[in-house]
Order: sequence, then C-alpha cells, then structure tokens
Amino acid sequence: MLDHLAAFVVRRARSVLAVAAVVLVAAGVVGAGAFGQLQSEGFTDPAAESVAADELMAAAGGRADLVLVATAGSGTVDDAAPAGLVLTERLAAEPGVAGARSYWTTGAPSLRSTDGTRALVLVTLADPDSDDAAAVADEYRGDQDGLTVVAGGPAVAEDEVVEQVGADLLVAEAIAVPLILVLLVFAFGSVVAALLPLAIGAVAIVGTFAELAVLGTNTDVSVFAINLTTALGLGLAIDYALLVVGRFREELAHDGDVEAAVVRTMRTAGRAVVFSGLAVAAALAALLVFPMYFLRSFAYAGIGVVLISVVAVLTVLPALLAVLGRRVDAGRVPWTRGARSAEAPFWGRLAAGVMRRPALAVLPVAGVLLALAVPVLGVTFGMPDDRVLPTSAESRQVGDALRDDFPAGEATALDVVTTGPVDDAALSAYTARLSELPAVERVDVAMSGPEHALLAVVTEADRASGTARDLVRDIRAVPPPVGVDALVGGASAQLVDTLDAIGAGLPVAAGMIVVTTFVILFLFTGSVVQPIRALLSNVLVLAATFGVLVMIFQDGALSSVLGFTAAPLNTAMILLLFCIVFGLSMDYEVFVMSRIREQVAAGASVHDATVTGLARTGRIVTTAAALLAVSFFAFVTGQVSFLQLFGLGCGLAILLDATVVRGVLVPASMRLLGRHAWYAPPLLRRLHARVGLSEA
Repeated sequence: MLDHLAAFVVRRARSVLAVAAVVLVAAGVVGAGAFGQLQSEGFTDPAAESVAADELMAAAGGRADLVLVATAGSGTVDDAAPAGLVLTERLAAEPGVAGARSYWTTGAPSLRSTDGTRALVLVTLADPDSDDAAAVADEYRGDQDGLTVVAGGPAVAEDEVVEQVGADLLVAEAIAVPLILVLLVFAFGSVVAALLPLAIGAVAIVGTFAELAVLGTNTDVSVFAINLTTALGLGLAIDYALLVVGRFREELAHDGDVEAAVVRTMRTAGRAVVFSGLAVAAALAALLVFPMYFLRSFAYAGIGVVLISVVAVLTVLPALLAVLGRRVDAGRVPWTRGARSAEAPFWGRLAAGVMRRPALAVLPVAGVLLALAVPVLGVTFGMPDDRVLPTSAESRQVGDALRDDFPAGEATALDVVTTGPVDDAALSAYTARLSELPAVERVDVAMSGPEHALLAVVTEADRASGTARDLVRDIRAVPPPVGVDALVGGASAQLVDTLDAIGAGLPVAAGMIVVTTFVILFLFTGSVVQPIRALLSNVLVLAATFGVLVMIFQDGALSSVLGFTAAPLNTAMILLLFCIVFGLSMDYEVFVMSRIREQVAAGASVHDATVTGLARTGRIVTTAAALLAVSFFAFVTGQVSFLQLFGLGCGLAILLDATVVRGVLVPASMRLLGRHAWYAPPLLRRLHARVGLSEA
C-alpha cells in the first residue's frame, strides 16, 4: 500500500505540494482562532462533589474568586475601617460581582492579619470565567483611599498562569527553534535537508491548531494543549524526517534513481513511521478515559499532531524528496561529512560489546535506574495553585500572605454547603459534630440563608496533606441535617475527587496502553516477546524519571536553581507525562526494531542483525532524541513549575530511552533471548502472516 502511495506522490509531486500549501494556508486561517477558544481550567472532574459544592457556593455568593489584601497606610486596619467599608461596598456594586465581604463588614478574626496591619476582602464573581476578574483587579489594585490593595485569589491566579505560560512558550520556542535548526544542520550535514523537519513540523503544528480551534467551539479545550502541540509537533517532525531522509540518502546511494529511492524509503521507513504514529496516538488516546478536560485536551492535541505528522510524512515529505532529488544535500556543511554516512560505527561497536557480556552490562544500568526510582515511594500529589507561579506574581504574593500572615480561616478553609435551608438548631448540631472531627480547629457559619447554609471548616493542615484529605472524607461521612445534603468543596476536596477520578480511570487507561502497544508491536515484529521486553524497559525508564522528578520538584533539590517552590506533584501533569513518554519510547522502539527485523528477514543472525540495526539507527535515534529533548527542556526556562516539571521529565525520559535502553538494554536482551526474541505461538504466527503489515 505504501509503495502505491509513494509512487503516486512521486509522479504528482508538484501537485501534491500545491494542494498541501493551500490546505496549510486554510488551516492557518482557522487555527489563528484557537487561542480565543481555549480555556484555562479543567483540572477537576465536572461530576465531582467538590465541583457541585463550588457551584452552589457561587450561587449563594459564598465563593471567593478574588482575594484582595488591603494594607493600612498607618496604624491598624481597625483605624482604617471607614475606608475599608467604602472599598467593600464599591466592590459589591461592580458589574459582574455577585457579592463582596471583608473584615470590616463581618468582623471575622480570620480576615485580619496577625499583626493587624492587613485585612482581606473576598469577592464572588457572577462568572469567574469572564474577563470581570481582570477588570476588577486592575481597577482596585494600588492605593484606595489610604489602603494599598493587592489582588489575588483563584481567578487572578488563573489569568496570571495563562499569561505566564504564553510568555514562557514564546521564550522556549525562541530558544528551541534556532538551536534545533543548528543541530539539524550538523545532524544532516546540509542546510536543505535540515529544513525538511521544520517544514513537516510547521504542517503538523498549524494543522493541529486548526483542529483545536474547531474542537474549542464545540467542547472545552485547555489552553495548555498549545504547549504540547508545539513541542510534540516539532519533535515528531524531527524524528520522522530524520528517519525518512536518512533512509532516502541510503537508498539513493544504491543506484541514483530518485523515484525508486523514494518508493523504497516509504516502503521501509514509511512503514516504521506509520507504526510509530499508531503507538504514540494509542498511548495518548488513554487520556480520553479521564473526565478532566485538561487531560482530554492533551489527547485531542496529541492525537491530532501525531496523525497530521504521519500524513505529512507520507505525502508532503516524499513529494519534497522527489522534487529535490540529490539537491537534498544542497548547502553541505564541510565539517559534518560523517553525518551523511548510513552507519554509525560507535553504536555497532557498543552493541557488539554489550552482547559479549550482556549480564555484566545490564546489571549496573538496571541498578542505577532502580536507585533513581526509589524516591517514587515517597511521592505525594496535589492540585496546582498560586504556588506554581514565581514569587513576583501578584496572586502568589496574596497566597503567601494568606498562608504566612493570616490565621487559618474562611479564605483557606474546607467549604461545606447544604443543598437547602437548615434551621438554627439542626445547623448548630451539625456544626458541633463537625467540630469534633480530628484536625478541625473550628467551624464557622459563613452564611445561613433561605436557600443554603455555608460552613467553613477551619484546619491547620496543608491542603495537599494526607491529614486534609482524611478530613474531607471524615466530613463527608458525618450525617447531614435532615432533609438536605451537605457537599464538601475547597482545594483539599478537589484533590480527593481528582485522585478518585484518576484512580477510577487508571486501570482502564493502563490496560488500553498495554494492549494497544502489544498489538501494534506484534503486528510490526511478528513476536510476542518484543512487546513484553519493550513494556518492561519503559516501566524502568519511567520509574527512574518519576524518581528524579520527586527529588527535584517535591523535595526541592533544584528549587533554587530553577526558581520554583517545592510542592506535591501535580497529578494531571504526571499522568500526562506518563502517556507522552510511553508513546515516544515506542517511537524509538519501532525505529530500531524495524532495522533489526529487516536484517533478520534477510537471513542475518540475531547477533549480526542487532549490531547492524543499532549501527544504522543509533545516530538517528540519539540525534532525534537529543533534538526532541531540546524542545522539551526549553520549557524549563519558564516560570510555571508544573510546565517545568513536564519539560524536564519528558526530556530526561527521552534521553534515557534513546541511550541507556537502545544502547544497552536492547542489545543485551536480544543476546539473552537469542532466537526466542522472535517467538510467537503458531496461531499468532499465522495471524501475523495474514494481517501483519510487512515491507514486502
């Protein structure tokens, strides 16, 4: 099938490129609207109790979307009571504001700082997703009749995160793209060949932006999907173009026939790209299992960019190669002569050395990876809050003030809202029962109205701690007043619900990844052993990567260097990282095994096939991994900690997979397995002969 497609593309290469250009322009027009369609939330399960509690609190005017810290110019906030009352009244009358309360209107001690110089104003917005938060914050920050106001809270933090991510993305791409282009010139040895991956990357990125713009008009899509689109689109374009262009040069050197070289290239390298794309897309499709649209958005973006990359490599790239022919090496760089060679002797020698003493090579490598994985045993998970931002961010400053300078109270408490009105006696009895729970400091009645009662369960426990999560479950276990339900909200409740949602979907997602990976690699290799070997190698690399991330981002090993605040790991980001790294590792697995299997099919022994396969793919895989790692490591230059975690984790895992796994574990396992490396039961062998896609 790929032969016929390649032959068609070669015969009509210029027409294919013209159509591709028109489609690219149209996609660019549609994709330009993607940024206006995307959302900044999506970390929680929309069906969770904490989300329902938040909605009820918003309707009752009890949710604090904006938190303003007002500092008295002189004396205490009690001396500034007239100005504070006026400030609160003005805020409550603003368009888009559903309600406002403060220390001056409630007298609540928790809304007054311990030194008495600052007070809190809590603002509920009618629609926290609108632009009202930014408008109100801009209007009231600064001097207000002798009070100095700083704006923070969830709504401001969300806006600042989105703004910071956008700025970080520009910086990351400004660093990554020129560096990748320079490295591509060295990798290919010519300027023209180096531009081909960027062309394919542009097609994939622009096409995916158009997809996200269309999806964004029909469903919720996270703005953070943009980051994955750019990194993965550029990375996969590099991977696939390196493989295809490298094989094209090799085939062209045989007889000089451009058309035949393109067809043979797509029959072999094109086949590897198809299987690789299927493996990566299957891993990302597992994210669709989870209800949080933050994760689902990465599935939309990831699957889109993978499929568009594969289509571009199967159509646009062979058309470019057919038009360029031998001019693919135009603009040669003299000092990169070795880059144009079909083989990399170093990787062949390494494979041969490992296969002479496989156990001696595997044991220290596996020992180091397992040692790096040990910190995973102490991992804790949390939800993103203002602490993902640098200390210069205004919402971060407000959050730090709440944690350090104000007593535990309404602004940081667990929220409990009833689904209906409660009489005073029943509410008092329910409050008393909640007060008796472990870790509860006190229970404040924030509101008791004709529709709902709002309670603030005050605790000193950190919102991401096991104590806080246990308290959420304890509160939910207390029988509510007769005739109503009591819903628990707040950050700790959101964390509990998110962990429950991920825990419920994780077995299905893991099963999908394992089964699809097994099926795809079986169809690719005809062996049931190779998928198992690949899965075990991936688990080892992922465990080591997560261990390093725990040391750095939870324990704070490099917090001063990278400029973040150590905190529990973001559950959604860890899950996302797992799926992406797993898919990309299959990318390199397919690249290497395609050449090894090709040699075996030609009659070579397992030893010779492995040595030759590594020699012919080692440079491609490590170069592709290094370039892809650059695009991910560029995120580390940003100032949003969960994106730093994502970039560092992906880059590290990719490098480990391309070097340690492909250079040591693959040849060692092939030597230990011997002829059993290609084992399949007779029934499955017959099935593979019937449905497995081969190069012939």
